[in-house]
Amino acid sequence: MSAKAYPGQEAIKEKGWLAAYKWLILRRASQLIILLLFLLGPWFGVWIVKGNLTSSLILDVVPLSDPFILLQSLIAGHVAASTAIIGAAIVMGVYLLLGGRVYCSFVCPMNFVTDVSRWIAKRFDLPKGWKPARETRLWILAAVMIAAFVTGVMAWEMLNPVTVLHRGLVYGLSYTWTVALAIFIFDMVVSRRGWCGHLCPMGAFYGLIGSVSLLRVSAKRRTACNDCMDCFAVCPEPHVITPALRGANTGTGPVILSGDCTNCGRCIDVCSKDVFEFDVRFNNAAPANEGRADTDAVSTDRHAA
Repeated sequence: MSAKAYPGQEAIKEKGWLAAYKWLILRRASQLIILLLFLLGPWFGVWIVKGNLTSSLILDVVPLSDPFILLQSLIAGHVAASTAIIGAAIVMGVYLLLGGRVYCSFVCPMNFVTDVSRWIAKRFDLPKGWKPARETRLWILAAVMIAAFVTGVMAWEMLNPVTVLHRGLVYGLSYTWTVALAIFIFDMVVSRRGWCGHLCPMGAFYGLIGSVSLLRVSAKRRTACNDCMDCFAVCPEPHVITPALRGANTGTGPVILSGDCTNCGRCIDVCSKDVFEFDVRFNNAAPANEGRADTDAVSTDRHAA
């Protein structure tokens, strides 16, 4: 396979394998640790965390609630317990600091499923397939809330792949594998990155939070970019990179402000020039002496590839 098929080869040579996969390893470790914490109770009787991603209790003291689920419940006319409201406030506070779609990259169990699907599709050079508009997930999010209001129940949670998969893993429900397989096949055959990037209302909800969150990825050393395109190849939402990376000649700041960014850190991993780093959204002033002659050397079409 060519270097293009395996982005990050130059970074491995320059920084070493571990540095070129650091954030990916941390993501997988985070997903695994969170899942194991939920499984310790049902499997081994060690109840560090009780419940699931919808609602949980840490050490019988700290409540955590998914604000996406709580909002559906309130719209459906249910009365929320104080612990649910406190738990949702805690989770919201964390994601307002770290970035809403950190949930998608570091917590959501479907992320691993869709990443494997994407890897296989790229490995066998399968067609990218149908590409629904990115706003589709916002319309689905609105439909989910309208359904809750009209029916008086959280109708979406009967279908939500994230909820179904996580509850199934924790409680051993076999039909959850059917849900995971359906999303896996959809992303591989029907629409590359289709579920997480274009349809998932949960991702849309956390993207709205992420649009105002503090921690962001910044192309702080963008003048060092050599146009290798590896960051675009690995990014699950490559359209978010362009304004920050290519904005030197237009006065656009280097911070990626889009709520679509998952703060996954893969662009940091694969960049041999260390263009990217984590920063805060307020450090977004474009240096007055910054400029690049080759800003437009790579076309918008290639950016989105």
